[in-house]
Amino acid sequence: MEKMLINAMQTEEVRVALVKDRYLFDLDIECPGEVKKKGNIYKATVTRREPSLDAVFVEYGSKRQGFLPLKEIAPEYLSKNPEEFGDEKPPITSLIREGQELLVQVDKEERGSKGAALTTYITLAGCYLVLMPNNPRSGGISRRIEGEERDELRETLNALTLPEDMGLIIRTAGVGKSQEELQDDLDMLCNQWQSIKQAYNSELAPSLIHQEGDVIIRSIRDNLRKSISEIIIDDQISYIKAKQYIERVKPEFLPNLKLYNSSIPLFNFYQIESQIETAFQRQVMLPSGGALVIDRTEALVSIDVNSAKATGGSDIEATAFNTNIEAADEIARQLRLRDLGGLVVIDFIDMSSSKNQRDVENRLKEALQADRARIQVGRISRFGLLEMSRQRLRLSLGESAQEVCPRCEGRGTVRNIQSHGLAITRLIEEEALKEKTAEIQVQLPAEMATFIMNEKRNFIKDIEKRHSVSVMIIANPYMHLPQYSITRLKEDNVGKSKKPSYSLIQQPELHVPGSEVDSSLRDEPAVKPLTEHQPVKSAQTSFIKRLWSSLFGGHADTSVSVPQSQAKRAPGRHQAQAKTSKGSGGDRRSQNRRRRPNGNQQQRASAGNNPTASNQNRRRTGPQQQGNIKAVVKGDGQKKRETAAKE
Repeated sequence: MEKMLINAMQTEEVRVALVKDRYLFDLDIECPGEVKKKGNIYKATVTRREPSLDAVFVEYGSKRQGFLPLKEIAPEYLSKNPEEFGDEKPPITSLIREGQELLVQVDKEERGSKGAALTTYITLAGCYLVLMPNNPRSGGISRRIEGEERDELRETLNALTLPEDMGLIIRTAGVGKSQEELQDDLDMLCNQWQSIKQAYNSELAPSLIHQEGDVIIRSIRDNLRKSISEIIIDDQISYIKAKQYIERVKPEFLPNLKLYNSSIPLFNFYQIESQIETAFQRQVMLPSGGALVIDRTEALVSIDVNSAKATGGSDIEATAFNTNIEAADEIARQLRLRDLGGLVVIDFIDMSSSKNQRDVENRLKEALQADRARIQVGRISRFGLLEMSRQRLRLSLGESAQEVCPRCEGRGTVRNIQSHGLAITRLIEEEALKEKTAEIQVQLPAEMATFIMNEKRNFIKDIEKRHSVSVMIIANPYMHLPQYSITRLKEDNVGKSKKPSYSLIQQPELHVPGSEVDSSLRDEPAVKPLTEHQPVKSAQTSFIKRLWSSLFGGHADTSVSVPQSQAKRAPGRHQAQAKTSKGSGGDRRSQNRRRRPNGNQQQRASAGNNPTASNQNRRRTGPQQQGNIKAVVKGDGQKKRETAAKE
């Protein structure tokens, strides 16, 4: 039986592993401090239209603007119907205007210098269903469900009460569920969509509307099935959170949830720690002695299959076939563990038999069937290469847990001392040829400086003599190959501040490409993820509230104002006070005070109607005032979420 192991002892990293008989076949690692945007929903603004790409760029609260192609823009956002143009392809400038606000969802994470890929076709995932609230043409049943189960679910799908403008997909976890359970999951998703729409109408762009759940909740939601015999968690807080979630959505799996209390680390007890380490290595060994060499490049992922020490076959053809069969199983596993996506090219060991080639192809397809990602597999070409593509579900393990080497900048190799040293001497002479050059200061690693000061000493003296310049070679202990620094000083700058050469040593600033940590505009989403069914209730207000609404155009505020610091210390106590029907005298006085807006609230109300004024007010207020404004805005957002949940 399969087990789900959740290691949450380290707050910096949460790991979820799926294990079968102590064999690791799926892994998800998330760092809570990192910002992951896939699945998040934002209110964004169109900043630029690009007819050459047939797409627009939008500002949604990240450092890089998001990329939104025309095919991912729902018809409700288009100013004209594309069918009106007939056979001609309508220009995107006539369909979308700059400054237009859109509700977008992150479809692909940011990678390197590329911004996130966005879509306006929203998808909300539940335990058994996936709701597409603005895409009625899509829907159906998971491609993994086959046979009689598919026919039964098709009948159940037709019996569900679904709004006409929405689409629905039944997930694999929906197999064997009753119509009532599926309808309850659907109602929860519909309520969540209503809350998202209300937040979209009330929030200013750009803002985070809905945030995807953390790795623990997401893994339980996506992977919990009958084949999972145990869910073992080694952290008390995470155990309580998972227990509350399972009680709400899948109570039948509650007996499978267990808290791990042994002194031996969880992953070490199940002997998967060493298996996880193989996912970070470039070379993966096969049981027969063969090896996989996995390299990730900008264009594709290359996997080379080597026979290495494999000698188990009767002849070279049998050895190649057996090694390729083992490689097919391990490649499917490594693709899941590392979550490698995009184009994958596999260089199998050459086999002369076409039957053996077909068997290896079929073995790879069978091993990939358990993968949740969409996969397309080609055939082995006459060069022994097999091409396949895999859907990117999230950032790969290398992108999320590894950094680019600051020395080689990701190339994997650096130039040797002799070749690079000769290039440095040419650069020195190039700087000496420039007019009014009096001195050249060259800071190099110790090895490079030793090579130039000894093997190329005469060449440097010749440069000084022919061009009447002074060349200063400085061995910098902070530098490493292939780093260097060349500074040219003119005649006017030489002699003004003459310093000893050792005092000129500087520590270089290392720039690691792609290592910048991005952050969203706001940490808290406007809509919290719903984990249980909350039926939509008709708004029944009291006579006083209806009278207040008719006179002043709003609702009477009867909530209790809780200071943020006190709310963090004792949230349960304040929530209990807010639920009581009769407040104390202090509560009523607090309510009366909040009904009369002060000057700051009036200023914020006017700034909410004018984004420019809002930005100016933020700049004019001091740090303390800005903190107070943020607290009030957060309170208003909380009231909006409570109103959305009640509706």
